[in-house]
Amino acid sequence: MMKIAIGQAGGPTAVINATLAGFVESVKDTYDVTFVEDGYEGLVEERFRPGDSTMLQWVVDNKDVPGACLRSGRYAFDDEAIRKSVVNLAKHHIDILVFIGGNGTMEALYKVKQEAEKQGVELKVLGLPKTVDNDLGATDHAPGFASAAKYIAQTTKDMSRDLYAMNNFEQVRVLETMGRNAGWLAAASGAFREYEEEGPHFIAIPEKPIDKQLLMDAVRKALDSYGYALLVVSEGVQWEQGEQTTLDEVNGRSILGGISTEIANFIKQECNVTTRAELLGMNQRSCSTSRLDADEAYQIGWAGGRWLQKGYDGCMVAIERKPTDCYTIELKPVKLEDVIAEEERLLPPAFIEDYQAYYRWLSPLLGGDPPSYPPVTKRRVEISEYGY
Repeated sequence: MMKIAIGQAGGPTAVINATLAGFVESVKDTYDVTFVEDGYEGLVEERFRPGDSTMLQWVVDNKDVPGACLRSGRYAFDDEAIRKSVVNLAKHHIDILVFIGGNGTMEALYKVKQEAEKQGVELKVLGLPKTVDNDLGATDHAPGFASAAKYIAQTTKDMSRDLYAMNNFEQVRVLETMGRNAGWLAAASGAFREYEEEGPHFIAIPEKPIDKQLLMDAVRKALDSYGYALLVVSEGVQWEQGEQTTLDEVNGRSILGGISTEIANFIKQECNVTTRAELLGMNQRSCSTSRLDADEAYQIGWAGGRWLQKGYDGCMVAIERKPTDCYTIELKPVKLEDVIAEEERLLPPAFIEDYQAYYRWLSPLLGGDPPSYPPVTKRRVEISEYGY
């Protein structure tokens, strides 16, 4: 029986375990499964866990649980680490390596495949996509994104009502989303907006540096019209002729964040109003699962397992959206080198110029009917002469 090693890498999502469960249920009767704990670090440090019946069932039981049940993390996967990983895979007689991850994961898999060929080790590799940022190339979208987008859209809608209620104390709130260099998540903040009074009243994405004049025009208009302004900015946003704001650096990787505080302070100085910056944080990638997102994540894992039985190698499972009136997808194999060649997938100009077009594209991914609230300022009911 051939042996498969599977791991999870990078930041978790709300549905990454669904992909793992789908894959395991697809291959458990055909292959000997080994689990790699702690992502690519686990490959180097030989943290392999046999897939006995108890372990297999435990993984399946985690299908609807957020986080990465095998643990993932980030790791500096350099040439020496790759070389050692191949040695360890050969030592444990692994025939196929499968990882669930994003851009970095697909590039790492490709390099492991190349190193195996260099060492004369027979090894097949397969990538299963995931990312909340939706910046993974060669696929319509990636599992994990829809759940994060839904959370941000709902949070923005609810924050509007909260800020409206407190606008004699706080007038401007700046929400900061994940997304790195791509604006998919920040732009999704307006997907559930029903009324002009509701936020977001301004959205800033990494694809377009912030024009201070446009920013202040939007803030002043919202303050004059509604008494408050709710802004949404991506962590990767920068000022014109500026640089991205970072919170820290870990293992050579910059941790983006903090631009919301800069923007809030700037508005406070310009308008003399009370402002607040809010980092939406890790709840973006662990809360509010889109049912469709979870289902697609599972399907991708299942398909990946079936494809291995047909001899697929050196590819990623990608989602292709069909041009039909009803939302329809097809899963297709894409070569890892083609995924790598596309680099980071940014929000396309057509969506940047027309957010409504983006929301139409996004709508089926969020699942179900969007939430509907009464108008912001027309909620008072006149009391009758009888007092009720």
